[in-house]
Amino acid sequence: MKTLKVTKADFTGQDIYTALDVGLKSWKVCIMTETYEHKTFTQPPDVDTLVDYLHRNFPGARYHCVYEAGYCGFWIHEQLTQRQVDCIVVNPADVPTKDRERAFKSDGVDTRKLGRGFRSGDLDAIYVPSRASQEDRSLVRTRFIFIKKQTRCKNQIKALLSFYGIVIPPEVISVHWSRRYVAYLEHLTFQQDSGTQALKILLDELCYLRTTIARVTKSIRLLSSQQRYEASVKYLVSIPGISTVGAMILLTELVDIHRFRSLDQLASYVGLVPGEHSSGEQEITTGISRRRNPFLRGVLIECAWVAARKDPALLLAFTKLSKRMPKNDAIIRIAHKLLNRIRYVLLHQQYYQSSVVATEAA
Repeated sequence: MKTLKVTKADFTGQDIYTALDVGLKSWKVCIMTETYEHKTFTQPPDVDTLVDYLHRNFPGARYHCVYEAGYCGFWIHEQLTQRQVDCIVVNPADVPTKDRERAFKSDGVDTRKLGRGFRSGDLDAIYVPSRASQEDRSLVRTRFIFIKKQTRCKNQIKALLSFYGIVIPPEVISVHWSRRYVAYLEHLTFQQDSGTQALKILLDELCYLRTTIARVTKSIRLLSSQQRYEASVKYLVSIPGISTVGAMILLTELVDIHRFRSLDQLASYVGLVPGEHSSGEQEITTGISRRRNPFLRGVLIECAWVAARKDPALLLAFTKLSKRMPKNDAIIRIAHKLLNRIRYVLLHQQYYQSSVVATEAA
């Protein structure tokens, strides 16, 4: 009688490519070998489940994994890397997509598309900061979130006053949202108690948001005094227009200035480069690029307005630029020059020295 001999599978030396479409309650997984698509399936959102499947079905192989950056952050990358799985995270906008895949979109289609691009080497990984850097960034971004909430609350208060035709005297609003202005609003009364209560509730929210922003700002300043940030913050605040909070936004968003090979690459990451839509001999510049880091570009433009007043070289450059273009366009050029100064002081770890020479190549 013949006996069936079972040979254990051995994938030593082979590459196994795994693509994930990450969801809140489940993951769509596509696994490909070097030559064919193995399987597309749904699993619970758990790293151990995926790793166990790979080890069980492809023992001895080299495991590679990819997923798109999104709400889930980088914890999947961190856990897969700890389990000896080569993992990259990609920008969803950079994944090659066929027209048919746009017309018939599903989680399965997206996952297989991601897997094909990964296996063929068409995907570029984005930079994944350390866990400590991510948490520092979260603190700084929390301040940005609450400032947006504060702006919305102020607009709601102004809308309520406008709805009932309440005009604030000019001498009170000489400085918007000063203590005097808020105190005046607190003593306003409507015809009905319900209207007065509506205003009071909005003012209470504004007070809470202001207190929270002050607390977050204090925490950011304490963070800036820690050893890993202290020196770089001192170098950055020596540049006109950059405050301690502005310096912390720059440091937590950039993380490592050395990962940008040139000023152009850094400017592209920030979003201070022109967009282009050209075909044949027709060249069309679409203005400032829509691809950007919103936190960095916003703070740089704000800092540029201050720097253009305080730095003689930038003031002279802004004056010349304003003669041939709108000021809002000119300030983008100034922000680019400011970015060059930021890059220089971080790379060389030295203080900025102001100059009145405006004909530099920055």
